[in-house]
Amino acid sequence: MSHTAHIRNHRKPRNRSASTIAMRAGVAGGFLGTLAVAGSSASAYAAEPVTQTIELPTLTADLAAQVAQSAEATQQAAANYQLQAERDTAAAKAAKQAKADLAQAKKKAAEAKRKAEADRKAEQAAASRSAQRTVLTDAAPVSASTTTSSGTATSSSSTATGAAATVIAFAKAQIGDAYVSGGTGPNSWDCSGLVQAAFKQVGVSLPRVSQAQSTVGTQVSLNNLQPGDILYWGSAGSAYHVAVYVGGGMFVGAQNSATGVVEKPLSYSPPTGAVRVL
Repeated sequence: MSHTAHIRNHRKPRNRSASTIAMRAGVAGGFLGTLAVAGSSASAYAAEPVTQTIELPTLTADLAAQVAQSAEATQQAAANYQLQAERDTAAAKAAKQAKADLAQAKKKAAEAKRKAEADRKAEQAAASRSAQRTVLTDAAPVSASTTTSSGTATSSSSTATGAAATVIAFAKAQIGDAYVSGGTGPNSWDCSGLVQAAFKQVGVSLPRVSQAQSTVGTQVSLNNLQPGDILYWGSAGSAYHVAVYVGGGMFVGAQNSATGVVEKPLSYSPPTGAVRVL
């Protein structure tokens, strides 16, 4: 224990006046109050966030009108663009159709021109043949002939007159025409079609096919032929070819597709029989 523990403080106590104590208390109190106020203020500012207010412009009647006009203009522009696109599409389609129509019209015109030319040539040929077929009973006499067994023809004193001359004139007028199976004229024939048409000129109606034509009228000998007789090849009733005897040892017939209608001597293809209908 300190040797001064029971010795009272020998220092003299300080003489502090009440005013000094009061002044110090006031200063302390004022300082503490200031700290309290500052702390309270800082807490208040920290608790409330600062908000910045931006004022937007007011939509006036004029501005609204301008917006409406702008929207209307945009809509009208879009409508105009769509209308123009539709017009362009329609124009392109019309142009394509017009091009197709023009091509079709040209094709039809070319076909019509070709047909008209073919018809004109056919009419000219028909007129020429018609002029040759006007030979009637005043036609020049055609000498007759007989045929020997060897197929050679000998002339006789008989001549073709009247109906026989007309038949012969018609047959000769077709020389040069084409041979077509089933042909009955006017520019292509088969053998029986030519014979039938020749006799039709004098009002004689013959069957259509060679088999039947070989049995009409009267059977005659090949040694006693007369102009206008019908020659046939094969058997009577089953003949496969016919022609017209024109006298002078000659006949006219539609032979085949290679020769067409020709005039040939009997020796060219000797017939097997003949019939007389005039």
